[in-house]
Amino acid sequence: MKRNYLLLIFIFAFLALLSGNLTAGISLVGNLGISFFYKQFSFFTSWWQSALFFFAAMMLIFLVLYFVDKALKGLNRKIALIGFFILFLAGLYFTFRDFRTDITHRWLGARFHAGIYLYWIGWGVTSLFFALTEKKKPFNNLEQSPDLS
Repeated sequence: MKRNYLLLIFIFAFLALLSGNLTAGISLVGNLGISFFYKQFSFFTSWWQSALFFFAAMMLIFLVLYFVDKALKGLNRKIALIGFFILFLAGLYFTFRDFRTDITHRWLGARFHAGIYLYWIGWGVTSLFFALTEKKKPFNNLEQSPDLS
């Protein structure tokens, strides 16, 4: 399968908009906690600010994986991409565990949790995108030159 970066960016935009909409649906208790105690996270109360944050975070992961994919070849490339996928799984697990054990995070509500999980799903999609699609091969004039005779 060929790589389609534009499709991946559209997927990021969709996930970011959906995630921003969901995270803005913080419960009343969670909204009060952000308003009074955790003001640095006030961007979560606005859907477009959280969507922009998630889009930027997904683009950052995309750029890191893009440069890792360009810089490494063979087995090292596969190991790095598998490592990023394992980081995705670990992040998803620890986020889930944190949302279930930390009382202040449980109060944020199920919509907020779903929005955060979508970020991790975006990371996983990006990792799989680079692992499962073909790397573009450079054009070599000596091997693929047209026969002009």
